[in-house]
Amino acid sequence: MRIERVSVEPLDLPLREPFEISLGTQHRASNVLVTVETEDVTGYGEGSPLTPVTGETQEAALATARAATTLLDGKSLADYRSLVTEVRETFPGMVSALFAVETAILDAYCRERGMALSELFGGAPTSVTTDFTIGIMPPEDARDGAARAADRGFDQLKVKTGTTVAEDVARVAAVHEGAPDAELTVDANQGWTPKETVAFVDQLESRGIDLALVEQPTPAADVTGLARARDAVSVPIAADEAVFTPEDAIRIVREDAADVINVKLGKSGLLAARDIASIAEAANVELMVGCMLESAIGIHASAHLVSGIGSFSHVDLDGNLLIAEDVIPSDGGPTIDISGAGHGVVPNGIE
Repeated sequence: MRIERVSVEPLDLPLREPFEISLGTQHRASNVLVTVETEDVTGYGEGSPLTPVTGETQEAALATARAATTLLDGKSLADYRSLVTEVRETFPGMVSALFAVETAILDAYCRERGMALSELFGGAPTSVTTDFTIGIMPPEDARDGAARAADRGFDQLKVKTGTTVAEDVARVAAVHEGAPDAELTVDANQGWTPKETVAFVDQLESRGIDLALVEQPTPAADVTGLARARDAVSVPIAADEAVFTPEDAIRIVREDAADVINVKLGKSGLLAARDIASIAEAANVELMVGCMLESAIGIHASAHLVSGIGSFSHVDLDGNLLIAEDVIPSDGGPTIDISGAGHGVVPNGIE
C-alpha cells in the first residue's frame, strides 16, 4: 500500500451554458486532477478552485498539488490521516488543491482495501438525491429552466440570488411558476445585508411562496450579520462560505448564527467534513452538503460522505450536471448512484 507515483494535471471542463452567481460568471470549470498510484491501484481526486470563494486560481492550485507530491512519495496509505494532516499543515488555505490530493489518497486507500469510500464514514454506499441549481438569469429564462428541471425529475430547486432584492424576488417567483410543486431554496452567496434578507423573505411570503432555506445571505466574515438575519426571518438560514473548518463551525454554533451548516468538501476536505458534521450534529444544527463545479469525481466523493454519515437534510450536488461533458456518463437526473471501491469513478474510461 505504498505510494509509488503521484501526478497532477489540469482538468478543464466547459459548461453547458454560462453559470452566474453573485460572485461572478463561469464559462468553464478550471479544475485540478490528482492521481495517486500504488503497485495495484490508482486513486483519483479533484479540486475546483474559484478565486472569490477559495482564494485560488487554477495555476496556484496546480502548483500546490504538485508541491504536495514530495510529501507522499513512498508513504504508506495506511497512514492516510497523518498524510492528510501533514499536507494540510504544510499548505494551509489551499483548499481546492488539498481536496484533490486528499481525495486521491483516500480513494487509493479504499481501492486497496476493496471498500467503498462511504465506509470510512460509517455506511454502505446508497443512492443520493440532489437538487438542481438555477443560476442568475432573467426571470423568463429561470422559469423555462425550472420547468425543464422538473420534467427531468427534480423536485428540489436551488435559485441563485444576491443581486437586488427586486431582481431576486422576480427570479424566484418565475422559478415557482415554472415548477410550482418544487421545494425551493435560495443562495445569495454573500450578496445581501441582513436588512435585504428580511425584505426578500417578506416579499416572497407576501406572494405566498415558501422557502425551505436561505443560504449564506450575508458576507462570510460577518457572522454577527448572519445571526441577525437568522433572528429576523422565519426561514432557516444556512452558513456556507462562513464555514471552511471545524473551528468555523464551532463559531457558528456558539454565536447561534445559522440553522444549517453547509459542509462542502471543496472548502474542508473529507476528514474535516466529518468533524464539521459531528459538531453540527452535537449542536442540533442541520447539515447540508454542497459542491463546486466538479465532475463526477468530486461529486461522487461528496455523495459517499452523505451516504456514509447519513444525517444530511439538504443535498446540493449538481455541479457535474452543469458540465457539457462529464468524465463518466450521466443520465442528468436527480439520483446519484454510487458504488465502491473508493468513490467508484474512473475518469474517461481509464482502467
